[in-house]
Amino acid sequence: MAKLAILFPGIGYTCDKPILYYGRDLAEQADYECKLVPYVYDGDKKIRGNREKMQVAFQALYVQAEEYLASIDYGQYDEVLFMSKSVGTVIAAAYAKELMKQGNNVKIRHVLYTPLEYTFAYQPQNAIGFLGTADPWCVPSEVLRLAEEQHVPMFVYERANHSLETEDILSNLDVLRDVMKKTKDFLDE
Repeated sequence: MAKLAILFPGIGYTCDKPILYYGRDLAEQADYECKLVPYVYDGDKKIRGNREKMQVAFQALYVQAEEYLASIDYGQYDEVLFMSKSVGTVIAAAYAKELMKQGNNVKIRHVLYTPLEYTFAYQPQNAIGFLGTADPWCVPSEVLRLAEEQHVPMFVYERANHSLETEDILSNLDVLRDVMKKTKDFLDE
């Protein structure tokens, strides 16, 4: 069975940071071929809370992702996993929706680490998500409402920020372990 995992990082949260680093390790252990989308955003990084700047960032990153992924023959894979973080969740969901519109008959599953409200405009299917109640990049209650409407199970971590971290380092390790356990369970389904 041929399986592909594509990782969509955030603007400041690269694939070398804990959630995507260990997520990729889990995917590789589950026999996924992994590709890391290498986009870079050189624009104004102060986009939080600014819909217009967020749209500019999204467009710039989406174009790069589209170019990077254009040569993939999704038909050769039995399963495709999009593992994404922050603005990467928006890009992954938008790209998956576009693949479906183009008639690609590929089964895509999503692991959404700290999705934004914008992610749900693209209605990710076959997804799970992870969110902190103190995430300043979104309105957590709105993300939870949208996820529930779209039947996306969300795992919520009290007082955790956009990196799913709190001020307690040992607690952060427990959260990371729980996130990876739930990610692994999803990969094993």
